[in-house]
Amino acid sequence: MTTRRVRIVGSGRAGSSLAQALGEVGGWEVLPLLGRGDDVAGAAAGVDLVVVATPDGAIVEVARAIRPRDGAVVAHLSGAAGLDVLAPHRRRASVHPLVALPNAAIGARRLRGAWFALAGDPMGSELVEALGGRAFAVDEADRVSYHAAAVIASNHVVALLGQVERLADAVGVPFEAYLDLVSATVDNVRELGPAAALTGPAARGDEATIRRHLEALPPDERDAYRALADAARRLAAGR
Repeated sequence: MTTRRVRIVGSGRAGSSLAQALGEVGGWEVLPLLGRGDDVAGAAAGVDLVVVATPDGAIVEVARAIRPRDGAVVAHLSGAAGLDVLAPHRRRASVHPLVALPNAAIGARRLRGAWFALAGDPMGSELVEALGGRAFAVDEADRVSYHAAAVIASNHVVALLGQVERLADAVGVPFEAYLDLVSATVDNVRELGPAAALTGPAARGDEATIRRHLEALPPDERDAYRALADAARRLAAGR
């Protein structure tokens, strides 16, 4: 089995998670990470793959700073960026892990077997295969919409649960009780699909209860409730 050599540029949560995960699975020699302030010009020397694990806004600058090397693939981990941001490198790939990476230890665990959005050079598929992951392709024109859905599925759900926690604290109910409700709801969606899994006042057309909820909620919590009640009505109307 050929051992691949990889250099990761970016020592944040994504880069550190990937470095740890690849170090654990074997078959990849992970060179020391390059972080902010390090000279990245020679990052592609003597490696099969360079992964740019920086914030999206820095990818173009970092990619241009890396001297192109024949045979070396340069990839990024962005969900929204296309392959064009990796110019001038000839072999380019995008490997976006569809998983939240809160820190290196948890992130390394979650990268194993995760879903990945792939584009570009086949080296990306090798990386996913090494991690035991599952892959799908996203057209360049659809990447921003794809990433928006990912943000809704992860970040917006966390923000919504922050609202649940605030309201639970206000009435003295354990937050964990609501988390169990969330877990069961996600199981229902996985088994039945979103439309069939929808329950509650919007699903049954109970506008009186929705009005009572809005009256009871603190003013600064109402906009989010209204927006999601509208989304629930839309889902209910389509089933």
